[in-house]
Amino acid sequence: MNVTRKDFPEGFLFGAATSSYQIEGHAFGGAGRTHWDDFAATPGNVVRAEDGAVACDHFHRLDEDLDLLKAGNFDVYRFSTSWARVLPEGRGAVNAAGLDFYDRLVDGLLARGLKPAATLYHWELPSPLADAGGWRNRDIAGWFADFAEVLMRRIGDRMWSVAPINEPWCVGWLSHFMGLHAPGLRDIRATARAMHHVLLAHGRAIQAMRGLGMSNLGAVCNFEWATPADASPEAAEAARLYDGYYNRWFIEGLFKGAYPANVLDGLGPHMPAGWQDDFAVIGQKLDWFGLNYYTRKLIAPAPGPWPAHTEVEGPLPKTQVGWEIYPEGLYQFLKRTAAEYTGTLPLYVTENGMANADVLVNGACDDAPRSAYLEAHLAVVRRAIAEGVPVKGYYVWSLMDNYEWSLGYEKRFGLVHVDFKTLNRVPKASYHALARALAR
Repeated sequence: MNVTRKDFPEGFLFGAATSSYQIEGHAFGGAGRTHWDDFAATPGNVVRAEDGAVACDHFHRLDEDLDLLKAGNFDVYRFSTSWARVLPEGRGAVNAAGLDFYDRLVDGLLARGLKPAATLYHWELPSPLADAGGWRNRDIAGWFADFAEVLMRRIGDRMWSVAPINEPWCVGWLSHFMGLHAPGLRDIRATARAMHHVLLAHGRAIQAMRGLGMSNLGAVCNFEWATPADASPEAAEAARLYDGYYNRWFIEGLFKGAYPANVLDGLGPHMPAGWQDDFAVIGQKLDWFGLNYYTRKLIAPAPGPWPAHTEVEGPLPKTQVGWEIYPEGLYQFLKRTAAEYTGTLPLYVTENGMANADVLVNGACDDAPRSAYLEAHLAVVRRAIAEGVPVKGYYVWSLMDNYEWSLGYEKRFGLVHVDFKTLNRVPKASYHALARALAR
């Protein structure tokens, strides 16, 4: 890997990211049931109906995994917390074992000289709240703020950074319009409500954490560069709409107090009453903004109802999940985000990485394509910094192979190989390359 820590400004932070349901083992420690448990138990939703009951058993292997972070020379660990582990019913009674686990996690990071960067919600909604309407129900904003306060009263004094919600597009659109993630709905009315309530819940959680005196609070959105599939005006319009509901809806809600007009053409009739009055809460002051980036999509018009477009297979090399490798999109998003939305606010690449068909050979894993992917994306981060974009850190997805949601345990994003039968961890070549690159 032809990049080192010295190629970046002094104080630039490197990290690795995971999420609770994907690694912890949700069957352990008194965690409550989530809508992902229900979604996975429904035939046809998840490869082999696999779930996160055991996952990587991070719950019992915490010290081993934190040692991997330290040995990898990372600065930051971006982890998420499970709402249902802390509040098994989503509200009410607190699970002391859940709070104890996150207490040990944070203390373990600090003891190893690592900065704890928490995301409160990475998609594992408690099932009792799903029964009450989940993200369709406006009350979820208050429920979520209460969860934030319960958890951060315990660990907030030691957090380096916190963001309320990971990838609101996945919470809203992917899960309620496309039906590919829990709760698996295909309902435009539910989508409009979820797309709004996820931002309202973000704002309420920021307010709750500010009320505890916390700082370094941010937001994390995912981005896909939308390219017209051909030179026609219709393809350009289709790509603009994709960009609108995937990328601009959330960042414009957060920083401009409005939603894109071309997306409201479709979602407007289904929005909850009074949504226009919520932007004062949604737009709470942030201390940083995080971008998750993996790929681009080629978009073409298509017959049928709104949004009336489709994805076209692109010509570029692809990862194990079929995503094109397009580092230029990350550069463009960093430039656009600073120029149009965030100004001098610190930016972090909070997720970037690739799925690769990794196998162990004689006890080692040579994942050269992942090293090349990371190096290419780090190069465009350097380019953006050189042009004045205030990028302050870069976090790899993911520390280890894990439960990849509807794709089960087949797709491997990790720097560390996990044998899902024995749960043995083996650092891959990309892990070793990064550890050398990040050595001080």
